[in-house]
Amino acid sequence: SVLSRYENQITILSDYLEEFPETDEPVWILGRQHHLNTDKSKLLLDISARLWFTYRRKFSPIGGTGPSSDAGWGCMLRCGQMMLAQALICRHLGRDWQWEKHKKQPEEYHRILRCFLDRKDCCYSIHQMAQMGVGEGKSIGEWFGPNTVAQVLKKLALFDEWNSLAVYVSMDNTVVIEDIKKMCWSPAQSSGVAHSSAHLNRSALGPNKNTAGLCPGWKPLLLIIPLRLGINHINPVYIDAFKECFKMPHSLGALGGKPNNAYYFIGFLGNELIYLDPHTTQSFVDSEENGAVDDESFHCQQAPHRMKIMNLDPSVALGFFCKEECDFDNWCSLVQKEILKQQSLRMFELVQKHPPHWPPFIPPTKPEVTTTGAELIESTDKLFELEEEFEILSV
Repeated sequence: SVLSRYENQITILSDYLEEFPETDEPVWILGRQHHLNTDKSKLLLDISARLWFTYRRKFSPIGGTGPSSDAGWGCMLRCGQMMLAQALICRHLGRDWQWEKHKKQPEEYHRILRCFLDRKDCCYSIHQMAQMGVGEGKSIGEWFGPNTVAQVLKKLALFDEWNSLAVYVSMDNTVVIEDIKKMCWSPAQSSGVAHSSAHLNRSALGPNKNTAGLCPGWKPLLLIIPLRLGINHINPVYIDAFKECFKMPHSLGALGGKPNNAYYFIGFLGNELIYLDPHTTQSFVDSEENGAVDDESFHCQQAPHRMKIMNLDPSVALGFFCKEECDFDNWCSLVQKEILKQQSLRMFELVQKHPPHWPPFIPPTKPEVTTTGAELIESTDKLFELEEEFEILSV
């Protein structure tokens, strides 16, 4: 049985990789290098292990009366889910974790998947993201851009105690080291304030006695850098630096695509980007009674798509994950060496100190509420109340 499954897998691999050209150039996938001539099977396994979120249909209506499918408008939200899911895999399972069809996976894997199921009580569901987007000026059913998705993930992460991520979204093409360290080392919140997110986790993720978010220390960092790499088309001067980001061990890829057509970019081959495409409509999948998820539809087992870098829309968002402070220090060193020092026109700036002309940086905190995050954003009225609380806390 095992041999038969292995032979079937090899057959799929050969079909899968017919799409790639014969070349000696390396393929880079989220910080890992592959060679088509020697390890095609490893390349496929690496790509298919990424969580693939697509359009879904027949889920419960968003907001109770809204759409029950995100086909046609949710592609950037799905790409944001894919980037965040990759961060959670790195956080709990490690970058070298691989997925295989029908193979038993650890409980952490199923917990990660349950964060993204299409239900209003799941932390990063299409329901939560779409309704939180209302506070960013996006109506439910309206297309999001990379920066809007980043802002939504930043707010939703405040209610997620289990993963306990610090989400930093850069402003004005500038990453501030001082602000990131202040945010990642911010003290743990009191149990009273954490009540709402702990309650959300119990309903969204299942029971768990340990809440990682209450432990002191460095909070794992999800760093998102929204960029504009040109006016109507990407400026060729940025191409080498953009590709360099996929080589970094901290890489979570990039959000982008074409106007109103979002993709999740995970690597490159030569001057072609490799991406996962959310534009496939599948049926809603829920968790089973034991908490496991039928996960086959959450992994792309077809040939990955490729597009020429010059066809990329200039509005993108880079993603990076730093589990420990030493990872972030290493990322800063790589950026200085491989991106900033090599470029006459920089993609973004990396500065040590908070710019004096900027408003003071205050790490975001959860609003002090006694209801769940899901209930908080169930209506647009309450959503705007939440927005006001965020503004008060940041003054």
